[in-house]
Amino acid sequence: MNTAPERTVLISGASIAGPALAYWLHRYGFEVTVVEKAPAIRGGGYPIDIRGTALEVVTRMGLLPRLRAAHVDSRKITFIDADGSRVGSVRPEDITGGVEGRDLEVRRGDLADALYDAGRQHVEFLFDDSIATLHDHDGGVDVTFRSGARRTFGLVIGADGLHSHTRSLAFGPEERYHRYLGYCFAGFTMPNHLGLSHEAMMWNVPGRAATLYAVGDGDQVHAFLNFVRPEPPFDAFRDPGAQRDLVAAVFSDDKWEIPRMVATMLTADDLFFDSVSQIHMPRWSTGRVALAGDAAHAPSFLSGQGSSIALVGAYVLAGELASHDSHTAAFAAYEDRTREFVKLNQALATAGGAGVLPRTAEELAQRNNALDDPARLPGDQGRSANSALTLPDYAGAR
Repeated sequence: MNTAPERTVLISGASIAGPALAYWLHRYGFEVTVVEKAPAIRGGGYPIDIRGTALEVVTRMGLLPRLRAAHVDSRKITFIDADGSRVGSVRPEDITGGVEGRDLEVRRGDLADALYDAGRQHVEFLFDDSIATLHDHDGGVDVTFRSGARRTFGLVIGADGLHSHTRSLAFGPEERYHRYLGYCFAGFTMPNHLGLSHEAMMWNVPGRAATLYAVGDGDQVHAFLNFVRPEPPFDAFRDPGAQRDLVAAVFSDDKWEIPRMVATMLTADDLFFDSVSQIHMPRWSTGRVALAGDAAHAPSFLSGQGSSIALVGAYVLAGELASHDSHTAAFAAYEDRTREFVKLNQALATAGGAGVLPRTAEELAQRNNALDDPARLPGDQGRSANSALTLPDYAGAR
């Protein structure tokens, strides 16, 4: 098939938004290439949620049975005070806004694998490579890859995450759009010393939190150390040694499981360190280049909605491109349909963040008091935001 230049699309990033977008674009007759800097689809990672409108997206993709089988079914979150005493327990849905029995919680790698499998036979995937340069002109986008290869595409979509290189090339430095929320975190895995099962335990003191999160009944748990910091530690972002030293110093005198967690963190081979941040942009497209998922509008993990709004945005972007003769009109329609949905879900991070990561003794006391009355927790607001967009029907979507 000879594909018109306008209908050849390069997507940067093969995490969540990228493969989902590739699937839908192929359904509408586009010729799609996905480039991913990792050597393969990235497995593992902590569980993510699929809620609200995003459930309809995976249903329309035919993935709901597979993802339902992969559901990890977390059943409670127990909050711990400074000396390790139990404060109270709630259902995860009281915090996240999920609906028990309907919404999904799956390992990030399980979702990535499902999305990749849905499109791999029809989409070209280029692993262990990335975009080096872009030249956007009337006839398309000339792309030079890190490997040295050169190709021209009708459109380029950046779906390469919070620290998107595509965004930097097309829109300028990340600092223009990065909104730091005042926290940093370190994530890693460690042995399940406490024998946790389908649950999380969260230790809090003002400005610091530590979480052990058991996915199922395994012998490993996901561990997180989160802390307030007025300014992002830019000097540590590219220095793993500095990251480990910073986290160890912040949690040096704490009790409960913290000493064991810090000791594991110092030698963990899967340490992931970053700031808790969002991306806010006045526009998600320029010329023939557009952004999707976290590259366009990262809401931070405090919202619990990053993957869900990435799935919804990918569906809408593909549908609008299929429905318009002009990419300019399609990009505008994509933003018009989804921007308010994104704003509502980004707002969950700041509205509910104090409940999970209290900054002050007053916030911590308010959160602990709310554990006796889950209606005072942020779940209701989350449920409303999660389903705030009604999924459009596009030709060929079913």
